[in-house]
Amino acid sequence: MFDYLIRNAAVLDGSGAEGYTADVALSGGTIAAVGHLDGAAALHTIDAAGRALTPGFIDLHRHADAELFFQNFGPAELSQGLTTLINGNCGLSLAPVDGPHRQAVLDYLAPIVGEMPAGLDFPTLADYRAQAGASLRPLHTGMLVGMGTLRGCAAGFHPGPLTSQELHTLHGLLERALSDGALGVSLGLGYAPECFYDTDGLLQALAPLRRSGRLITVHMRQEGDGVVEALEEMLTVARALETPVEISHLKAIGRRNWRQAVPRMLDLLSQARQEGVDIACDVYPYPAGSTQLIHVLPPEVQAGGTDALTAALGDPRRRAAMRERMETGTDFENISLLVGFDNILATGLHRPEDLPLEGKSIAQIAALEGKDPFDALFDLLAREACGPAMIDFITHEEDIADILRAPFSSVISDATYPTQGLPHPRVYGTFPRLLETYVRRRGVLTLPQAVRKMTRLPADRLGLSKKGRIEPGADADLCLFSLENIRENGTFQDPRQLSSGMDYVFVGGVPAIAEGKCTGARNGTIL
Repeated sequence: MFDYLIRNAAVLDGSGAEGYTADVALSGGTIAAVGHLDGAAALHTIDAAGRALTPGFIDLHRHADAELFFQNFGPAELSQGLTTLINGNCGLSLAPVDGPHRQAVLDYLAPIVGEMPAGLDFPTLADYRAQAGASLRPLHTGMLVGMGTLRGCAAGFHPGPLTSQELHTLHGLLERALSDGALGVSLGLGYAPECFYDTDGLLQALAPLRRSGRLITVHMRQEGDGVVEALEEMLTVARALETPVEISHLKAIGRRNWRQAVPRMLDLLSQARQEGVDIACDVYPYPAGSTQLIHVLPPEVQAGGTDALTAALGDPRRRAAMRERMETGTDFENISLLVGFDNILATGLHRPEDLPLEGKSIAQIAALEGKDPFDALFDLLAREACGPAMIDFITHEEDIADILRAPFSSVISDATYPTQGLPHPRVYGTFPRLLETYVRRRGVLTLPQAVRKMTRLPADRLGLSKKGRIEPGADADLCLFSLENIRENGTFQDPRQLSSGMDYVFVGGVPAIAEGKCTGARNGTIL
């Protein structure tokens, strides 16, 4: 007798193939049988006629490193069909963190991956996995190890090349993290301290990964004026290391780069793949991103960490130098120059006097305070000890559509979890947005194509051979829904709204959502 029998479903198996009508039986957390199972018996039977049955959705790129330890974690993810998510992205992982630079690293990480949960400590990735697995989670989670975190622990936030001893320490930390269960490695070349590598230094840092088969995901050095050159750098890295590379959240920032850079990059990626280079990309389906507000500043000012930067923001001479760089610089991701201060919203503010500014643009804050936008920005960052995040409107909808159409692109959220203030709506709605906007409304993708980008494709990138597919022996992580009912309910103005339309979401063979409601089941694993 099976645990569950799902009858008459329109099965989309994750391969991108058209759906077919079948019954799917679940037992012991796996898919036991697929086909016409007439006469089969089960403890629970669901009539799925007229509804799509897909593998559970996989978010290859999320920043829930700390969030998964909190009791309220799960509904925002499950309600959009997620059954597996991967943390530790953009070079910024909450583990392993240890050594003399520990606190500086944690301070830098906090706006992206969250603060270290009270009473916990992760000096090794094994410690993180053990403490995350000490109690069951609502969905499966895996971890990449962030090379920025490792460099910060090995050498702090100084610019320039690593010494031979620092490089030796970095390699030891990397190899330990991989043996402790990291699913791959992430880079954040737009962030300190990895922005201080040149290409040769980066290759030295990554040398243990050559021909390893381990996935490297990368937030590239630039996503604005220099984005094509940044991609060419990563093609050089992929060819030199001969290991899989995933370009994280591919985009082109700024009006002057719209509809120009993305077609060139997709051509470069296609050509490299034809040559045998194992490189692919992913994309979030929103025209706005979200990251640390300090990311609008020139990268060199991040040397020394957030304490040093906070002090520099109080120095008139340093402020003048920053302003001059931001007014004209094209050798870094100069977001304020590319999109303007009216498209950069301040979020994640903590000081009571700043809370009325939450969600307002830097241009609006400057007007309210009677200041120049640069002074308003610098003053806000200094008051808040460089902790704020931002939502920045940066990309073109048709560029997003082009990336989605590429057969080698996965869909991600890049979601972060601010402790207060406005989160980006992608925390709650990325995957329903893909289905509602880009499949049902705009027809950019067919439903089988979209399902592949959320299931089989990311599973295969990670080497998760039992996820992202509907076939006997695969993990019983499944979504049952009618496309016309899927809704992203959050907005940029009111983002904290659960998505709707998932009738059932199975995690490890147990319904985490049943008849549209969260069950409270906690059947996830630490991958």
